[in-house]
Amino acid sequence: MTEQHTAQQANSKLVKKLLLIVVGMFVFAVGVLPPMYDAICDITGLNGKTSNEAADTSNAVVDEERSVTIQFLANTDPAMVWDFKPNTFSMKVHPGEIHKVDFHVRNPTSRFIVGQAIPSVAPAQATPYFKKTECFCFNSQELKGGSEMDMPLIFYVDPELPKNVRTITLSYQLYDITESTDKAPSLAAN
Repeated sequence: MTEQHTAQQANSKLVKKLLLIVVGMFVFAVGVLPPMYDAICDITGLNGKTSNEAADTSNAVVDEERSVTIQFLANTDPAMVWDFKPNTFSMKVHPGEIHKVDFHVRNPTSRFIVGQAIPSVAPAQATPYFKKTECFCFNSQELKGGSEMDMPLIFYVDPELPKNVRTITLSYQLYDITESTDKAPSLAAN
């Protein structure tokens, strides 16, 4: 019987250790990995995440010997009902040149909606070199029902962009954030 009791104790210790490992893995996956992933993406530009701050243009020197094709894409989350598209789908630029393009949105509903655009750049290695000096993605956008507007993007490509990158695609995903804004309670009352 002592042998059986010892085996039960060993099994009990093993189960406790395995549960501790599972809990530790869960805490690591939920609590540690996401902030670490975001920090790595911010530092390296991986995942195409661009900066949410305006870039400085004081060091922008035009390289007229090179040209880069910039492609613009606009997508909406399934919950977002706005029509969203770039007014310019593609353009050739010289690194260092400052350019402005507009993205058009239209709210086909009768209700007020707040939207937020999240940018992404491909290829990922071009992310740190795509500099936005002004962007509608820096702030949420508000649009009354039946309204439309053009939203500006002012940008340049850093001349330090690796020579093998000849095309950059800037893509925006637009989300409806009306319910998560401080305007949501006042909208519900209207």
